[in-house]
Amino acid sequence: MDIKDEGYYKNVRPEMLRYIPNSAKTILEIGCGSGNFSAQLAKEGVETWGVEPFEKSAKEATQKLTKVLIGTLDDTLKDLPNNYFDVIVMNDVIEHLLEPWDDIVNLKSKLKKEGVLVTSIPNVRYSKNLFKMIFKRDWKYTDDLILDRTHYRFFTKKSIKRMYKDCGYNIQSIKGINVTKSFLYFPFAVLFNIVLLGSQFDMFFMQHATVAKKNE
Repeated sequence: MDIKDEGYYKNVRPEMLRYIPNSAKTILEIGCGSGNFSAQLAKEGVETWGVEPFEKSAKEATQKLTKVLIGTLDDTLKDLPNNYFDVIVMNDVIEHLLEPWDDIVNLKSKLKKEGVLVTSIPNVRYSKNLFKMIFKRDWKYTDDLILDRTHYRFFTKKSIKRMYKDCGYNIQSIKGINVTKSFLYFPFAVLFNIVLLGSQFDMFFMQHATVAKKNE
């Protein structure tokens, strides 16, 4: 990931809190930024860990979380305890990884038997993207959102399901989040679904939130 504006690393992501089990006592966030998301989960009896490659953000996170490791996932994997975490969270991180399949396989050893991996992954079939591809015939990289130029991988709901299955996980839930509110793209998505009998409902959502448990 390239360095972005400060807001990128201070993101709170309240819409992802509902996917964290209330019973979780050990929580690890990969790409924790300044620690604002996991800080919402910090309470008595709960350990909140973070991994963050950018030192400035990681140092801010150390003031809010139980423990923060500075480095990439590859750098810090060996320092994370095995069979330890009830939840591992990756909010808009997987798309930045060169080989996300290898990474989520490696994280299985860090989860407890009943632990879950919780992810938010951008949806490349988001209505704004489809509109520009169909009518403007364009795929233009930007500084943020779905076609962020720092994204190495792009996913649909179908490919997310396939990735988890291939990597030895059982999906507990997968739901679209952050629905489009655009005066242009929302009507486009509605019309598209009318024409195609509601088969393209996923295009309303910017991301998919997934909860997955490792197979026995």
